[in-house]
Amino acid sequence: MDFTINAEQRAVMDLARNLALKHSPTPVVSWSDAGKFAWDFVRELAEHGLTGIDLPESVGGQGQTLLDSVLVIEAIGAVAPHLADAIHITNFGAVRQIAAFAETETLAGVLREILAGTALPSIAMTEPEVGSAVSHLRTAARIERDRVVVNGQKIFNTNGPVATHYVVWARFGPAPQEVGAVVVPADAPGFSRGADERFISGEPHCALHFDEVELPADYVLLRTDGIRRMISIFNIERIGNAARSLALGELALALAQEHMTQRITGGKPLSAHQGLRWKIADMRTRLDAARLLIYRAALDLDGNGAPRASNVAIAKLTANEAGFAAADASLQIFGGSGYSSGSAIDYIWRRTRGWQIAGGSLEVLRNRIADEMFKGRVPALWG
Repeated sequence: MDFTINAEQRAVMDLARNLALKHSPTPVVSWSDAGKFAWDFVRELAEHGLTGIDLPESVGGQGQTLLDSVLVIEAIGAVAPHLADAIHITNFGAVRQIAAFAETETLAGVLREILAGTALPSIAMTEPEVGSAVSHLRTAARIERDRVVVNGQKIFNTNGPVATHYVVWARFGPAPQEVGAVVVPADAPGFSRGADERFISGEPHCALHFDEVELPADYVLLRTDGIRRMISIFNIERIGNAARSLALGELALALAQEHMTQRITGGKPLSAHQGLRWKIADMRTRLDAARLLIYRAALDLDGNGAPRASNVAIAKLTANEAGFAAADASLQIFGGSGYSSGSAIDYIWRRTRGWQIAGGSLEVLRNRIADEMFKGRVPALWG
């Protein structure tokens, strides 16, 4: 397997990095900035062909590879961590589900708006009493002639307060294979948002309420077999998550290295202290290992062009832990200034902690890896 980054890929990474630095010249992310979606930045990404990077040209994408998308989100996240949200949303999240299963002109139009940077989708999956256990969803959808009606509630939707469309995972019937999805516009009658809330990283979220939301049936994304079909696409979301963790870890490492060369204690720089040098060595080793596993997951695709679930689980687990370990070690190296609110490390630490929950917790990933190892020998705990 060839992990070499070619000249064209490096040029695209440089383009993405420079665009990010233009919009955010410092890695410090204020509480205010963390709660805003960078509409100007996402539209500029669209103008430079950095949305839908590995989606087929037939649906409005750029026709590149999944690794190309990973390289771009990594490049942006390592210099302007909050701006990587724009790449994530237009290359890894709900957009993938819409692109994979949209069969109507209505949904094709929604996809075009997302890739143009004029619409913002969010995955509406988690529920108050169910969590993210999609096989137990209570949100229901029913077909009435040429309409679909949705009832239920969702929580923990990143960008929920400002999203323009929601990919709502819903149950069309009692059987497990009757879980599907409906794309609900934010202006749909019967839809409402709860109070604005924040994750500890500053990202906005809110509860979503669907009270007899009635839409043309053209907004139905999937009616049957949604769990199996959507989870395969969700693995791409997990690769994006892993790449974000890697990028944040790289930024934390770079900041720690710079600080260690400049900070003088006892007449010598911190970089001369063996104990701190070991922390840097551990960070470098873990991040390099995570990068190779992410690239493997992005390159080793199955016969349907999707990443293999076991590779993705291993990559995300390793990257989530490596990114947070780098952030935590960097905070320790910075001491009081690292523990101060408003520092670059403050945001990196908070955000890497969140990636260990979002998109599949570390515990879920370990179950998935073990299931693969014991396949055919014991019952699976995670599909």
